[in-house]
Amino acid sequence: MSLQNPVFIPGPTNIPDQLRKACDMPTIDHRSPLFAEILHPARKGVRKVLKSDVAEVFIFPSTGTGGWETAISNTLSPGDTVLAARNGMFSHKWIDMCRRFGLNVEMTEVTWGEGAPVDWFAERLAEDKAHRIKAVLATHNETATGVRSDIGAIRKAMDAADHPAMLFLDGVSSIGSMDFRFDDWGVDVAVAGSQKGFMLPAGLAIVGFSPRALAARETARLPRTFFDTRDMEKGYAANAYPYTPVVGLMNGLNQACTMLLSEGLENVFARHHRIAEGVRAAIGAWGLELCAVSPDLYSDTVSAIRTPEGFDASRIVAHAAKAYGVAFGTGLGDVQGKVFRIGHLGSLTDVMALSG
Repeated sequence: MSLQNPVFIPGPTNIPDQLRKACDMPTIDHRSPLFAEILHPARKGVRKVLKSDVAEVFIFPSTGTGGWETAISNTLSPGDTVLAARNGMFSHKWIDMCRRFGLNVEMTEVTWGEGAPVDWFAERLAEDKAHRIKAVLATHNETATGVRSDIGAIRKAMDAADHPAMLFLDGVSSIGSMDFRFDDWGVDVAVAGSQKGFMLPAGLAIVGFSPRALAARETARLPRTFFDTRDMEKGYAANAYPYTPVVGLMNGLNQACTMLLSEGLENVFARHHRIAEGVRAAIGAWGLELCAVSPDLYSDTVSAIRTPEGFDASRIVAHAAKAYGVAFGTGLGDVQGKVFRIGHLGSLTDVMALSG
């Protein structure tokens, strides 16, 4: 089995040598001043990647799923109402988590391939005069369908309704690769993971909280233990963690932020867009279509490609791996067997994309 070829799945992504070496470090005392030199710069770096001056960044040993749980368990109470649209596998999973926590989820079904329904959000928020809705959940970039939703428009709808609900965003496959504006969009909780735009192995849930989300912790009554941000806050104040941190990955995250910021975020986004446009041109040349229903929804980090009716898309994934050593992503959920996915995010160049 060859481990040399780059992967073209939508995460985990290829790991640059610089970050592999940063993660491969000797054991240090995670309660020493040396760890503080990793912890605090990493948190500050993430805040810059989020384009925020106010976000309080928490980093948990987990994945994006743990970030979802951090968002809801620290801010909401049993029976609270949240607003969400099911337009892909990961919005579906977040909705399922909310229900398991005993939240009341007002949900609309959206055809997979479409974005978050701004008009529906606007209508429901305007109708909710009693302000029962406590949070709006949206997936910025749906990895299963290759769809980017218009978060700025959702924020405008919330403002137009003068609604106090918090805005929670899944940015797992967008943050660090596509333009994400925590402050400008009035985001209250943003969720990311280490294994996509940050170009690291899986293992870190990266979460940004607004001042409003921090304040919501005081009245939130959902159970929280491992993902309690108050415990994490106390640990950070002592240059430590409430439990053993993943020091190597934390060091990698610090270096990943340095890499992204050194390249310049706008340059990072432009590189991803350029490569995505190249992939989309190839898809058109193959005579195939994207799952995303219109160009304004196209993701710059992953393309989900429809195969002809009756053709199992998983066959393409299996053939590419066996014949060429190329890893593509399979379809998930409602589009399983109907699409295959090409990831074009993280440590990827034009030449690497062409080689795939």
